[in-house]
Amino acid sequence: MSSEQVLNFWLDEVGPQVWYEASDALDAEIRERFLPVWQDIMAGKMGMWLTYPSGTLAYIIVADQFSRNMFRNEARAFSSDRIALSAAKSAIDHNWDMRIDEPARQFFYLPLMHSENLCDQERCVRLMKTRMPETGENSLMHARVHREVIRLFGRFPYRNAALARTSTQIESDYMDSGGYAMTYQQLAKAS
Repeated sequence: MSSEQVLNFWLDEVGPQVWYEASDALDAEIRERFLPVWQDIMAGKMGMWLTYPSGTLAYIIVADQFSRNMFRNEARAFSSDRIALSAAKSAIDHNWDMRIDEPARQFFYLPLMHSENLCDQERCVRLMKTRMPETGENSLMHARVHREVIRLFGRFPYRNAALARTSTQIESDYMDSGGYAMTYQQLAKAS
């Protein structure tokens, strides 16, 4: 499998209209087509992809996005986050993200958005604001919501069940009150 095959599938076949929709059919297709690539990344076999911008983008998409599709509601959905985050930070430091057109550029920033570290969240918001001028308004809002959740809880409460973490009472109340969607609505009203 080549990095171009990953990018052609995600950027052209699937496209922005479907990227963030939960779909059992899409999850199954990604699992069928790309599970071996994800396993190779986890085994450290795809390092060559990290030597050029489009290869790094494909690497990040598999490690950060496809893992969430392939293993929805499982701990494995987050098991390659650390690898994706490292690849993203290196690519951003080399300005490789700026060699990729919007809206695909956002996938360099999503590992920061998915991080349960406030510094990563702050950086993601800055990058969405400054490096996604054409298509970034919605992405920027989601970055702000993720940052707010980390500010409130230091972690994403909606991951607790999958990661076998015990929710605090405050986290349970938050989830019962609408969770992420509620925070999105609150920040959208405030802006």
